[in-house]
Amino acid sequence: MSIDETKVKIKLNSTIVPTDGEEETYEMWLDGSLIKKTGKMYLRYEEQQSEGTINTTVKMDNHQALILRSGGVKMRLPFDRMQEQQGHYETHFGTMPIVTKTHHLSHENGDESKVNGTFKIQYDLLVSDQAVGKYTLEIQYVEGQK
Repeated sequence: MSIDETKVKIKLNSTIVPTDGEEETYEMWLDGSLIKKTGKMYLRYEEQQSEGTINTTVKMDNHQALILRSGGVKMRLPFDRMQEQQGHYETHFGTMPIVTKTHHLSHENGDESKVNGTFKIQYDLLVSDQAVGKYTLEIQYVEGQK
């Protein structure tokens, strides 16, 4: 099994439009790794948030994607352009089922000579069959310094 890992610089832009609230936009610059494993591409990075350190893995594709978060936040967010997907979010009170309804999903990888690319997803998040907001996540990555 071939595993290729490259250190990358990540620019993460996240926009949330809650069903009943004001639009929120976040931008973060992070260090991470791009992993190519058996034909699949993954981004891994750590975020420091008020909840603590959050380890995130993003499995990227043009038709399906998966965001796994562990540490201060535990979440499984699957995405599929063709159908709604079941995920979950763990809270102190237990595990809450969530649903993602994907509107746009793309992964553009740079040419083979250098590691760079953009992953973008737009989706609705539903909890207990109620829409809680519209989300846009754009992750740009470029090979970091050795």
